[in-house]
Amino acid sequence: MTSHSTSEKKKPLTGVKVVDFTRIFAGPYCAMLLADLGAEVVKIEMPGQGDPLRTQGPPFHHGIGITFLATNRNKRSITLNLQSPEGQEIALGLCRQADVVLENFRPDVMPRLGLGYEALSALNPALVYASISGMGADGPDMKLGAFDLTIQAIGGYMSITGEPDTAPIKLGTSAFDMIAGMNCQSAILAALLQRKETGKGQKVETSLLESEVAFLANAALEYLLTDVNPGKWGSEHPQQAPYKAFQTADGYAIIGAGYQNLFEAFMEVLGRQDLVKDARFRDLPGRVTHRKELYALLDAEVRRYPTAELLAKLDAAKVPCAPVNDMRQVFNHRQVLHREMVQKVNHPSYGELPQLGAAAKYSGFDVGEDWTAPPLLGEHTE
Repeated sequence: MTSHSTSEKKKPLTGVKVVDFTRIFAGPYCAMLLADLGAEVVKIEMPGQGDPLRTQGPPFHHGIGITFLATNRNKRSITLNLQSPEGQEIALGLCRQADVVLENFRPDVMPRLGLGYEALSALNPALVYASISGMGADGPDMKLGAFDLTIQAIGGYMSITGEPDTAPIKLGTSAFDMIAGMNCQSAILAALLQRKETGKGQKVETSLLESEVAFLANAALEYLLTDVNPGKWGSEHPQQAPYKAFQTADGYAIIGAGYQNLFEAFMEVLGRQDLVKDARFRDLPGRVTHRKELYALLDAEVRRYPTAELLAKLDAAKVPCAPVNDMRQVFNHRQVLHREMVQKVNHPSYGELPQLGAAAKYSGFDVGEDWTAPPLLGEHTE
């Protein structure tokens, strides 16, 4: 293997020390993203059970919960009883040397342990102290706990997810745990960058609620400008048509042909150029206004084609389209494989483990180099 020891090949967070008090999902995911970029992450766990994700399941892999294995690579694990004076003293010593402290407890927990921002920043003024909460660092609901499920309800996503007139439905993963983790990672990077200029650390805060509300994006702006709730659209788009999952002769095809040139190409594939001249469908606002009539016609046309045949025709016509892949199809997809979105790590106790590749790649260093498997509980305590 080519040596990456030269300075330009070092990962950007090489030498950055992170003390990670987080557990469950959002915080560990954030810490893992920092570790991917070269940070030295020490995960603090309670003796006995450790991070609750270790025992969440089934499924398990060698007795370890799958979600733990998905969010804890490239870390070292030590066990500390933070309720004991000795444990608190060791934690304090680690934080004194740290560049970053990351925590996701309720707001009163870390100060009670002598590990709050005020205490630690007095000892270590260059410290970046990052906090992820459920509802936000202050305000009337600051003490409320939250899971991704409850946040998807409170923050509005359940009101815009799923087919119209159906029961509330969550997104297929704990999406806002991960988005809060990403927001916290970017906030930590910004604070570390500012520290280069000022020499001082700072406290950065995010929450599942703020991360979700910020992620509402155009749906939020639609409400704020019109005072109308966006509602549920299934696979449809509120401002484009045709744009949705169409049922084919043997499955489903995703087709996005709202813009004029794409609509015209789609109609040519279907042999329905007459619809381009129809006054109701002649332009995008008309198609959005008359979507029910448009879909009644197009649904019948699309159902005549097997999925693969229709997608081939649409591809040739440069109309955006896709099959609806399951996990097996995703991880056998040629582009996913080419972009190295599956990596392998090894652990001496439980062997080879697949990991998802990094979403961003860099010309200056190999982000996937030297990754290590998620640690056993307390593996690095001594």
